[in-house]
Amino acid sequence: MTSSAAAGAAVPRIKLGSQGLEVSAQGLGCMGMSAFYGPPKPEPDMIDLIRFAVDAGVTFLDTSDVYGPFTNELLLGKALKGGVRERVELATKFGVKMEGYTMEVRGDPAYVRASCEASLKRLDVGCIDLYYQHSIDTRVPVEITMGELKKLVEEGKIKYVGLSEASASTIRRAHAVHPITAVQLEWSLWSRDVEDDIIPTCRELGIGIVAYSPLGRGFLSSGPKLVENLTDEDFRKVRVFQEAYELFSCSGLMQ
Repeated sequence: MTSSAAAGAAVPRIKLGSQGLEVSAQGLGCMGMSAFYGPPKPEPDMIDLIRFAVDAGVTFLDTSDVYGPFTNELLLGKALKGGVRERVELATKFGVKMEGYTMEVRGDPAYVRASCEASLKRLDVGCIDLYYQHSIDTRVPVEITMGELKKLVEEGKIKYVGLSEASASTIRRAHAVHPITAVQLEWSLWSRDVEDDIIPTCRELGIGIVAYSPLGRGFLSSGPKLVENLTDEDFRKVRVFQEAYELFSCSGLMQ
């Protein structure tokens, strides 16, 4: 498809949640460009890919400070140059701190603010459209974390607040402090536990749902051969994924 053809492609627009954010119905998750799904991809190719997606109408871009860490936000910052920023809805996340092979979840106010400032700098933007708490810090009441996020909204540094990997009760408590625009969660044909409690809670509160890995991290689109071709750097090459591979292969579901 040529760039002009992409520009003419029709991607529906939807309201995400009830707070006023409008995004493309299809989003572009940028994590795998820089981290976790094998080695980082060539930067010029990824910048071209992001801009091609935007031209095609896929304007809802998703990243996080932990992707790399930091390198994916830097990549997005470069891709958004030349007027691209004004055409997209930009989402990033905070709350997961990686140092080597050690992961720490943090939601204290000082960390929230420092993370936001750092993401703004790496992305080279004045405001983040949707800022998610990537994972819930159980040591800090979510009300405290949300209080700082509310301040960032009031200061114009972020427009909308989101949560990722949060329980229904946590979503309710956070929403009582400041409206939650969207909850990001894994939702696919093989990951449906969120339908019991979390999805109904979001619908009740008017919170948008952003489903990541709707194709089972590539498994539901590629089948068992996906595991056979994973590199050693690919985090999907773990026991749980191998078990899923064996289950689907033995059952014949992916044949």
